[in-house]
Amino acid sequence: MKLLLDECVTRLFKRDFVGHEVMTVAEAGYRGLKNGALLRTASAKFDVLITVDRNLQFQQNIRPLPIAVLILVPEASPTII
Repeated sequence: MKLLLDECVTRLFKRDFVGHEVMTVAEAGYRGLKNGALLRTASAKFDVLITVDRNLQFQQNIRPLPIAVLILVPEASPTII
């Protein structure tokens, strides 16, 4: 499976997807593309876009595109009392 890490996702995640072809947006030559253009361009070569942009699903119509979008949601910081 071909995975693309969005600009906002650290490249260190590449090592967590053993057995998959993983590239960053910069490595793919897509740096600076806005969400809509990035999704359309990436869908031609990648199976999954991995991002932390929670608003992407509300800003773009992802359904007709042949690419899955995985939105990483970090755990909330623990409360210190």
